[in-house]
Amino acid sequence: MSASPAGLQITTVLGIGPIAPGDDLAALITATKIHWLDGSVGFADGDIVVVTSKIVAKAEGRVVAAQSRDAAIASETVRVVATKSTPRGTTRIVQTQHGLVLAAAGVDASNVEAGHVVLLPLDPDASARELLTHLRIATGCSLGVIITDTMGRPWRLGVTDVAIGAAGITVVDDHTGRVDGFGRTLEMTMIAIADEIAAAADLVKGKIDGSPIAVVRGLGQFVTADFGPGARAVVRPLDEDLFPLGTAEAIQQGRATAAMNRRTLRQFSDQVVDADLIVRAIAAAITAPAPHHTTPWRFLVLRDEPIRATLLMAMRERWIADLRATAGISEDSINKRLKRGDILYDAPVVVLGFIDLGAGAHRYPDAERANAERDMFMVSGGAAMQNLMITLAAEGAGSAWISSTMFCADVVNDALQLPATYQPLGALAVGYPATAAAPRTERSPSAFMIPKVN
Repeated sequence: MSASPAGLQITTVLGIGPIAPGDDLAALITATKIHWLDGSVGFADGDIVVVTSKIVAKAEGRVVAAQSRDAAIASETVRVVATKSTPRGTTRIVQTQHGLVLAAAGVDASNVEAGHVVLLPLDPDASARELLTHLRIATGCSLGVIITDTMGRPWRLGVTDVAIGAAGITVVDDHTGRVDGFGRTLEMTMIAIADEIAAAADLVKGKIDGSPIAVVRGLGQFVTADFGPGARAVVRPLDEDLFPLGTAEAIQQGRATAAMNRRTLRQFSDQVVDADLIVRAIAAAITAPAPHHTTPWRFLVLRDEPIRATLLMAMRERWIADLRATAGISEDSINKRLKRGDILYDAPVVVLGFIDLGAGAHRYPDAERANAERDMFMVSGGAAMQNLMITLAAEGAGSAWISSTMFCADVVNDALQLPATYQPLGALAVGYPATAAAPRTERSPSAFMIPKVN
C-alpha cells in the first residue's frame, strides 16, 4: 500500500489464491477487505481495479496443453515483428489477434502445471467489461477496470505493465488543442492514462510474491459511466506504425522486395537528386559479376553541363537520319519516336553506363568467339545497370532506362571523347517520381520458364 502527496493511493487485494477455470473474480475481489492508508476500507466511487491478465485467462479457461511453448506462441501469432537469438534461446516479438505487439504473444508458462501454458484472454476488453459489470453490482460504486500484461519497450531496458483490456476508464487523455503554460497550442500530446495506471499498480502488486490485483484511488476523473472504447483503442494502427518490423526483418524484407520496387519513371518532380545518392548507386552497380575478374564498368553523370545538351542533340540528329533511311517510316512516326527521348532532356540527372572492352576482354581471331566475349561483358554491364536502378529505387528515387546510346556508340564516344573500346549500355534518366506509380502488372514466373526436355 502506498500514497503520494497528491493523494494517489494504491493498495493490493490480498488473499487471492490459485485461480481455476470458472472462478468468479468479482466475488473473490469483493470478498476481501481492502484497507487504505487513510483508515478507510472497501471500495469508493472513482476506484480503479487493476488485474493481471493471467488470472483472468485462468478463470476463462485459457490454460491449454502445449507440446512446446513455441507451438503455443505460433498459434497465437498473427505477424512476426522481430526475432532475437541469444544463448538462452530465441525471443520472438509478435503481433497477436488483439493487435498487441509483445514478446512470445503473451504466452506464459510460469506458475502453471507442466506441459501447459496460459494464453492471453481471448478478448481482454470484453473480459474487463464483464468484470466491471459484476463489481459495480456487488459494490454499488462507480468503478473502472484495467487488465494488464507485461511488455518490454523499444530502446529501453526492463519491462512494465500496460493495459491490454479496459472498461469504465479513459484510456487515453488527448491534450491536442490545449494550451500549455507558455501559451502554445499542443498538437500531438496524448497521455496513455490506462498504461500509466497499469504501471503504477504493478509497483504495488509485485511480480513474484505479490498480489495479482491492485486498486487505485485518486484518479476518479478518469472513471467513466460507460464502458468506453477499451484498451484496443490504444493500439496504434499498423499503417501509422513507424517500426512495424525489427531491424533484421526490415532488412530482409527490403532485400526481398528491392527488385520489384524498381519502376520505370516517365515524369519527375523538382526534388533535387543528391550527389551522394548517385555515388551510392554506382557503388552498388560495381558489385556486379564480371568476366575474368575484371572491373569493366564506367559511368558518366550529367546534370546541367553543356556537354549533355551537345550529346543529346548529336544523338537526336543521328536518330533522325537513321529513321529517315528506314523504309516505311513516316515523318509523323519519326516525331513520335523522337518524343520518347525527351525524358533525357527533362530528367534532373542522366547517368550514362559503359563497358570498357579494353579492361580485360580477351581477343579472338574468329568472329564467333569475339562476339561471345563481347556479349559476356555486355551482360555484366546489364547487371551493373540493374544494380544501379534497384539502389535508386530503394532510396525513393527512380529511373528510366533509355537504350538509344547503344544505337549510336560512335556518336556518343565522339561527343564525349571516349575510347572506341567503350561500349554504351544505354542512358538512365534519374530523378524522383512526380506521381505514385501504378500497381505493377503481375507476371507468372512459370510463363517464363523453359520446360525441361525429357
